[in-house]
Amino acid sequence: MEIGSDISGIAIRTVTVYLFIVVLLILLGKRELSQINIADLVFIMLISNSVQNAMVGANISLEGGLVAAGVLFLVNFIFRLLNYKFSLFRRLVEGEPKVLVYEGKIQDSSLHKERITYDELMAAVREHGVDKIEHVALAMLETDGTISIISGERKKTTHKRKRKARGFLGSK
Repeated sequence: MEIGSDISGIAIRTVTVYLFIVVLLILLGKRELSQINIADLVFIMLISNSVQNAMVGANISLEGGLVAAGVLFLVNFIFRLLNYKFSLFRRLVEGEPKVLVYEGKIQDSSLHKERITYDELMAAVREHGVDKIEHVALAMLETDGTISIISGERKKTTHKRKRKARGFLGSK
């Protein structure tokens, strides 16, 4: 089925590409978004370049680009609104926090499911000022991909957050 390069065609193509990429990001897992390295950045740039033509088709005019950008802003706004208003939608898009360590014991099934290595977990534990896994009362993989640690020694919560872009897929 061929969708034209007129304004309505650009809007349909843009929404389709947006939804396709959101679904792939959900399937990739939340930790991928908070831990972007150079290869990931190159990948994102190549993806954006490759889907540009899928969104605007043969229409490479200023008007076509502005329509695609406007539709992206609108769809993103709608996603943020749905994310804010409906917890079911939020859980579908963002997922739920996962327990990685409970009372000093690593939850291997959670690490495996979230594709987090022991070394990555230990790096997060050290970043939060805890030297041994036995001293962790609770470690959670948060919905934004960061790892929160509650130390069993001090009963103090520490949380290190990476700065993230506002407005992407329901961020606050």
